[in-house]
Amino acid sequence: QLQASGGGLVQAGGSLGLSCAANRTIFDFMGWYRQPPGKERELVATITRAGRIDSTNSVKGRFTISRDNHKNTVALQMNSLKPEDTAVYYCYARFNLKEYWGQGTQVTVSS
Repeated sequence: QLQASGGGLVQAGGSLGLSCAANRTIFDFMGWYRQPPGKERELVATITRAGRIDSTNSVKGRFTISRDNHKNTVALQMNSLKPEDTAVYYCYARFNLKEYWGQGTQVTVSS
């Protein structure tokens, strides 16, 4: 259902982008979660079909989530990356309370 791309290795202060494409279903929510090494999976940001955004405080002002309802994609532009942003990032979508997860993509920020 969800195909994520992007990520990689970047130095602190750098930028990376993530993209996720969904097939067919128009999801109520789309977005991103991440799982840092040794920690629980956590919300990064989500966006509704209407464009309402929810994001964790630690990424506000640095990460931008966007969505293209026609192409059924969601993107995450990550700027001013910090070593603590290092994690496996997962594309997420929800439709009628059912959740879907994409494969994880690694983001590593070196200091």
